[in-house]
Amino acid sequence: MPNALALAKSPYLRQHADNPVAWLEWGEPAFARARAEDKPILLSIGYSTCHWCHVMARESFENAGIAAQLNRDFIPVKLDREERPDVDRVYMTYVQARTGSGGWPLNVFLTPDLKPFFGGTYFPPDDRHGRRGFPGLLAAVAGAWRDKRPDLVAEADRVLASLRDHYTNRAASVADSGGPGSARADAAPAPAAPAPLHEAAGDAFERGFAHLYESFDSAHGGFGGAPKFPRAGNIDFLLRVAALQGGGATETGREALRLVAETLRGMIQGGIHDHLGGGFHRYSVDAGWFVPHFEKMLYDQAQIARNLLDAARATGDERLAWAARGIFDYLLRDLAHPGGAFFSAEDADSDRAPADGGGHAEGAFYVWTRAELDSVLPPLDAALVCAHFGVEDAGNVPAELDPHHEFTGHNIIRQVRPLAETAAGLGLDLATAADRLAAALERLRAVRAARPRPQLDDKILAAWNGLALSALARASVHPAACLADKRPFYLEAALRCARFIESELWIPTRGILLRSWRDGPAAIDGFAEDYACVVAGLLDLHQATLDPHWLHFAEKLQAALDARFWDEAAGGYFSAAADTELVLRLKDDYDGAEPTASSVALSNLVRLSILLGEPAANETSPALAPHRARAVRAAEAFRSQWSGAPHALPVLLCGLADLLAEPAHVVLAGDPADPAFTTLASVVHAAPPFSAPVHLLTPADAAWAGDMAPLAGRPTAYLCRDLACQAPVTSAVALRELLLG
Repeated sequence: MPNALALAKSPYLRQHADNPVAWLEWGEPAFARARAEDKPILLSIGYSTCHWCHVMARESFENAGIAAQLNRDFIPVKLDREERPDVDRVYMTYVQARTGSGGWPLNVFLTPDLKPFFGGTYFPPDDRHGRRGFPGLLAAVAGAWRDKRPDLVAEADRVLASLRDHYTNRAASVADSGGPGSARADAAPAPAAPAPLHEAAGDAFERGFAHLYESFDSAHGGFGGAPKFPRAGNIDFLLRVAALQGGGATETGREALRLVAETLRGMIQGGIHDHLGGGFHRYSVDAGWFVPHFEKMLYDQAQIARNLLDAARATGDERLAWAARGIFDYLLRDLAHPGGAFFSAEDADSDRAPADGGGHAEGAFYVWTRAELDSVLPPLDAALVCAHFGVEDAGNVPAELDPHHEFTGHNIIRQVRPLAETAAGLGLDLATAADRLAAALERLRAVRAARPRPQLDDKILAAWNGLALSALARASVHPAACLADKRPFYLEAALRCARFIESELWIPTRGILLRSWRDGPAAIDGFAEDYACVVAGLLDLHQATLDPHWLHFAEKLQAALDARFWDEAAGGYFSAAADTELVLRLKDDYDGAEPTASSVALSNLVRLSILLGEPAANETSPALAPHRARAVRAAEAFRSQWSGAPHALPVLLCGLADLLAEPAHVVLAGDPADPAFTTLASVVHAAPPFSAPVHLLTPADAAWAGDMAPLAGRPTAYLCRDLACQAPVTSAVALRELLLG
């Protein structure tokens, strides 16, 4: 009989609805039962496309004996980390502090008042490799709860107090440093004044670049060794370094662009890239981007697409824009909800076809045998595909990269040589080889579509859709020629996504954004990252459309973010609102797979201040420049982190560069339906990257620009820097010269 998770909206929770474990959802009913029965809570956290979550579910949560232990001695609670990232962060922080590592599945034992007293990640079903099996662990924890409860509770209080002190002291150090809005009531000597913001930022940029340069993998691209993740924030940061250095005008600028280009090309060529269906897998288990962990996440697609678009613009390499086009093809074909938003992810695992032995395995949807390729392609095309992608009769995955023998006899498609080299080896000219390869990949895509697909996580998350909205909006105005025929489709997709967010996830009567939607909105209020990422997407959509509606909607969401999550004492944004049930309220300070809310919000605040015409001088009264003043406080709130370890916050550093740059914008006056108006806008979109973005707006966007009018009835551009505007121009050539001058 299904447990209580059968009624959940989350696909991850529903995966466990038929477990013999009597799972409950995270919430007051579960907490009340723990208090009433005086039992500890076993909180198990994961997500629907998590491979090791599936493994532990098969081994332990589907095991009747282990389920009996859990049901007897604990209150078992399942949580989808993607629905409740705030809860996940608290207990992940605890486990990392206690063990030095973390990951998913995350299994944490809590007191009935939600204090953690023991936890870890994956636990095997029996003792192995020096690790205690889950049944023995459950028995030990239950015994300790019965016989040594005061010690467990004391340890929980100690660790929580230590974590709380760590975050409180860090926040206090910001206030005590004399940062904006701080005051000291005692008579003790004031600490040495911190370095001016621009000096500290310059030092952080230098050391952040040095860290990436020194950790760069010159053989394969990317940073560090295996496993290798496509951390988008690193690319954002390097592109900003290059822009600040004038692109290729300095050695540092050239090196920053080289690191970007080699990383993205390595990813595009590798098995982490889905060469048939577009998009990128989560990470590679090796340093060479070859053997991926095959799940596909929406947030990765959106951020990598942005990286590719920005890098194509900075380097002029349209192959990067082609890879972004492949991502958008994947999103619009396989992850799009009919209403306009985008689903969250596709699983790494899927069922093998009966002809391939059946069963369930990671990557089954994506890998090929040589015999399969020979059976569905003409001989020359099969030879072309096999030569170009390194296909071998016995499979191309080395044993050391396949410890569970899931890929034996199979091949992962990855480019091993340039197409010109492949063509020459087969006696083909390059154009013929390109045409035949494209046709062969289309055929293989159709064959693969008939296989059992990986499970789709069809929930819709606000933050991830904000990232997708941003990427689509940018693509809709990107100058790359290979995107020209797609730009109208990208713009329509961006508009549909924004309208879905506004109609389904924004609750104007409460002034809140919801976190999740699946067959209707979930009863989960949004978190700081949801607001920040959606605001960023709306601002990009405004730049693509110059429709003031999206700018004003972004203003509303920013105001809600400020009201619910801003730390008035120390600056920056808490991840969760004040009315949370959490035992610890955190502010994220690491731009990892996803950027932190404060990092994204810093850029948003600067962009809003520019678009709304706030003066840029640091001494400006907050009353005259509220967004800019808050941006300064947000930057100062994390000074100890970005100055101490700048590589941890690459996205925040990009926002810091925006904050310290001279604001620049182009006001376009005239009829947006006039082709000349569109031409002027395209000049701005096509301009080379500058040290700070040039923002587009119309007189309708802000009152301060209301007296800027068309000249002689023709669309007119006013280039302004910090509200000081140059003489207006009406031709694309003149505007281009102004921008480049």
